[in-house]
Formats: sequence, structure tokens, C-alpha cells
Amino acid sequence: MMCNFLDAVCANFAIAVAAFGLSGMVFWAYFAGVTLLVVGLVKIIKDELPQSHGLNKLMPFGRLFLAIPMAVFGTEHLTDTADIANLVPPWMPAHRFWVYLVGIALIAAALSITIKIQSRLAATLLGAMFCAFVVLIHIPNIVANAGNRIFWAVGLRDIAFSGGAFAFAGSPMTTKRAGGIPGLAIVARFLIGIPAVFFGVEHFLHPTFAPGVPLEKIIPEWIPGRLFWAYLAGAVLVAAGLCMLANRKTRLAATYLGVMILLLVLFVYLPILIASPSDIVSVNYFFDTLAFSGAVLVLADASAQGTAVGA
Repeated sequence: MMCNFLDAVCANFAIAVAAFGLSGMVFWAYFAGVTLLVVGLVKIIKDELPQSHGLNKLMPFGRLFLAIPMAVFGTEHLTDTADIANLVPPWMPAHRFWVYLVGIALIAAALSITIKIQSRLAATLLGAMFCAFVVLIHIPNIVANAGNRIFWAVGLRDIAFSGGAFAFAGSPMTTKRAGGIPGLAIVARFLIGIPAVFFGVEHFLHPTFAPGVPLEKIIPEWIPGRLFWAYLAGAVLVAAGLCMLANRKTRLAATYLGVMILLLVLFVYLPILIASPSDIVSVNYFFDTLAFSGAVLVLADASAQGTAVGA
């Protein structure tokens, strides 16, 4: 009954907002993103920026860049339930129930991480959930389609997201305040470093694909310096990823990589999104890349003060 009610609400709202050129799915994605952005900016500017100096002022935004896409993806689970249910392993019962549960969990985790209420627990559970996606969905897809690079990229993308969540849960600041788990930050180095190296190599092999998280999107020809962005991203991804894996200058490497990915969001994916604001695929590419930037910056923040993650 609850599922039917949610379906009816989403369907009626989709009809209402269609008059403004946006589907209900896209509207709620933007609504979630803007809401988390405003809430996060208020908290960061009021409580965190005054205590930060220099490049450290960028670090609190890492968790915000990670949290906002989670809320966006959560709304998609509630508005595009039928399509996403097809991704649930066939042996699992009640496909739609799991989609709704994951959607609510993503939104709750995003809000918790943004406002830092029970955020360590939320981040740990978020990381574990993405690991479950990898085991239950992505690894079977990779095994069945070993020659398809997209399945590898999607699986490694979710591994990187889990790494960002674990890095936040194990960060020094979280540890001091709420008894965090430092070992998670060590795990995060590998969960982010391995995808970074893979993505970097992919940029050299397929430079025409949109940089950052190399999926199926081709860089539009009207984007200036399209190949430059690809090769630059590839070089930085490989170098930074190797630094993370070797535990050498992890914080510096993660900071540079996170900033570079953020620049890609602003100068490549944002123009693409502006050109087609009602396209949910463009929305997803934008927030996928923003989440990757956030995950890397969270790792940089977790690597502060000479922790075991690397200085």
C-alpha cells in the first residue's frame, strides 16, 4: 500500500512540474541538491571556516560534495523506482522495497553527514552499503561482461564512493569527537587509490570520453580543450592514485586530485548540465563526478595531522 501511495504521489507531481520543462525525477534531484547545498553552506560558513586557514578552508566542502550527490541519488530511487528495481539481483525478493529502502538511506546519510549528527555511523553504514552494491551487483556484472570497461568503471566508482564514506568515518576530527575508527581511513586509501589509477589509464586509452569518472559520455566538441582535460585528468589520476597506494604524500595528492576533479565538474560537466538541464543522464554525470571529488577531498582531510593514512 505504501509503495502504491508513493507511486501515485510521484506520478501526480511529475505531471505538475512537467509544465515547467522538468520531469518529477529531475525536479526532485535538483531540489535535494540545492537544499543540501544551502544547509551545508550555512553550517560550514558559520561553524567551520572561521577555524580553518589556507587550503584547509576547502576541506569541509569535501563532505558536502560527497553528501549532495547521495541525496540526489536517493530521490531518484524514490521517483524512478521501477527502472532501478531492475538492477536488484533477481534472487532477492521485494525488489521495489529494496529500492525505496536504499533511497531513504541515501537521503538520511546525506543529511546526517552534512549537518554532522550521527555522521560517523551514517558514513560507516553508507560505505558498507556501497560495498554491498559492489559485491551483489557490480562484481556479477563484471564477471559476466569482463571485456566491457563500463561495468568496471561503474563498479570502481562505487568502490571510490565507499572509500569517501569510510574516510569521513575514520577521519582524525571524527575520531577525537565521536570515537571514530582510524582503520577505516587506511582502507579508504586503497578504495580510492585503485579506482583513481584505473580511471587515469582509461583517460589515455579513451580520451574522448568525459573525464573524471570515465563512463559512456562523450565530451561534446563545443567544450574547449576537450582532449587537454582528458589527458590532464589521466595524468593527475594516475599520479595521485599511486601516491595513495604507496602512502606517500597522500594528503597532498588527494588535495590536488580533488581540486582537479572539482574543476572538471565546473568547466566540463556544469556546461553540459546547463545545455541539457532536463536530461537525467546529464544530471547523473554531474553528480557522479562531484561525489568522486568529494570522496577524494574527504580522504585528504582524513589524512591531516600525520595520521596513518599518510601525510
